[in-house]
Amino acid sequence: MTGYLLRRLAQVLPVALLVATLVFSLIHLIPGDPVALMLGDGARAADVEALRHQLGLDQPLWKQYVGFLTGLARGDLGASLHYGKPVTTLLAEHFPATLELALAGMLVALLLALPLGILAALHRDGWIDHVSRFFALLGVSVPNFWLGPVLILLFAIHWNLLPVSGRGGVLSLVLPAITLGTALAGLLTRMVRSSLAEELEKPYMVTARAKGLHRHRAVLIHAMKNGLIPVITVIGLQFGALLTGAIITETIFSWPGLGRLLIQAIRLRDYPLVQGGVLLIAVTYVLVNLLTDLLYAWLDPRIRYEKA
Repeated sequence: MTGYLLRRLAQVLPVALLVATLVFSLIHLIPGDPVALMLGDGARAADVEALRHQLGLDQPLWKQYVGFLTGLARGDLGASLHYGKPVTTLLAEHFPATLELALAGMLVALLLALPLGILAALHRDGWIDHVSRFFALLGVSVPNFWLGPVLILLFAIHWNLLPVSGRGGVLSLVLPAITLGTALAGLLTRMVRSSLAEELEKPYMVTARAKGLHRHRAVLIHAMKNGLIPVITVIGLQFGALLTGAIITETIFSWPGLGRLLIQAIRLRDYPLVQGGVLLIAVTYVLVNLLTDLLYAWLDPRIRYEKA
């Protein structure tokens, strides 16, 4: 297992460097001048050049890139052009809210997908199976930017049951979590159903039933362990997607997370803040994939030996 971990870490480091390079390059291709935006249209040319020199934006792009990588190695992502605070401080203030929302969305997805997927696999071609298929299709078809406002209109404005926006406790988390987790629930329902249905047809399940083991016990003890291995992989991959998908949801519900901060930073052409935010999301995605691979290898030792 240690050798497999080292090999995966050796693959992650070049990916992280490539991600940092792409983030730096793409951010500087965004049209607009952050200095002119900060000082306004009526600013004097001398003031614009002075601020540009102060921020280091008058240096060649390669020097800015070297400075970016050097600061990144020290854990220094620079200071926000708009807020005047260290980027790491701003990210540390907003990332917990995004992580909380992503975890809540994942919890909603699992609470919906696991029971539906398991029941659909146990009652294939029955009415439960048809309901689960319809729910899965609906979940992956309805976009967040439509579902979020509909939930606000129903539960916050019409029925006045839940808060409209903001982060003010458990109740304020309900609507954003449902909005974020519904699409993932649809995908996971189909995945659980197909994976578990395949395991139910394998010889070891037929043998277990022939020996007198009750069907539900056979499913829980044997089929679930093997059938959920590919589902765990999808969960790990989709958790990273939840972090990026939270940008739209945070904007709809005014959730004070990293996604909403990134939207504001892009609008303000705040290069260091956008770089730091996108880089944090990308690195988190890479680390989640690494943890998923390790968990997969722990559950199925054949993965470790195949890649030895």
